[in-house]
Amino acid sequence: MKTQTTHATTKKQSLLPVIFLLILSLVWGSSFILIKKSLQVFTFEQVGAGRIFFGFLALGFLAITRAKQIPKAQWKYVLAMGLLGNLFPAFLFAIAITQVPSSVTGILNALTPLFTFLIGMVFFKAKMQKGQLWGLLLGFVGCVGLSLVNSNGQLGQLNYFLLFVVIACLCYATSANIIKTHLSTIHPVTLTACAMILIGPLAATYLFSSDFVERIQTHPDAWFSLSCLIFLGTVGTGYALILFNRLVQTVSPVFATSVTYIIPIIAVMWGVLDQEQLFPLHFIGMALIIAGVYVVNKFRNVA
Repeated sequence: MKTQTTHATTKKQSLLPVIFLLILSLVWGSSFILIKKSLQVFTFEQVGAGRIFFGFLALGFLAITRAKQIPKAQWKYVLAMGLLGNLFPAFLFAIAITQVPSSVTGILNALTPLFTFLIGMVFFKAKMQKGQLWGLLLGFVGCVGLSLVNSNGQLGQLNYFLLFVVIACLCYATSANIIKTHLSTIHPVTLTACAMILIGPLAATYLFSSDFVERIQTHPDAWFSLSCLIFLGTVGTGYALILFNRLVQTVSPVFATSVTYIIPIIAVMWGVLDQEQLFPLHFIGMALIIAGVYVVNKFRNVA
């Protein structure tokens, strides 16, 4: 009887990371269309700052009682995590979606696990298997291909706004490695809340020094865009980060950022529903990136 109970508990524990991964995929896969709808009323700077501000409102109060759990020497890593894992990407994705379909942005976001592995190898002493090089090459070929697809579905000039997505993925990847290397002993709720308390006031200062409130009062679609922005901040940037940080701590940065296997599918579904135009080359690029992530993870598990 005891053996059966232990087996059931172990099975439940093994399923939890998968469940968390699916929830994160749904929430973050929807974030690109939410950014797009927020941009119908607000500037990209306001969307970036608003996303962080509402995440700060949702979680910042938790830092009041939890801040003392973080040793002084680790606060610099919490700040780095907040900037690289939250603040910078919020602005980078917003500016990218002003010129790139939200579905394509979601596809390119799948580079995050590849960058997580690459940065871990270069700066955090992670070991590399020979086969993983092929995964990186596949991912980068897919990235370049996506960046060259023009409005007619053919290969053309580089769309430089996609570089903002690439930089955001690099930020996410660096943050994931920082969490695993320096912050793995801190509770994910504490970690996320304290990161928000550091960057939230910065976002609020910019947001309310702009015409954000005036747009809410005067624009006919303001309340719809505002509701998208609030959901994006509270759920996508706030509560979902707790699940992500938990995955990084208990499993690995690469597994956690593998949420991007499913994110492109969700993003594409929303894009199709919103009548965004996608071409065969977009799907080829997505397939190459996801194949690259698969190969990197496969050889990592063999090692």
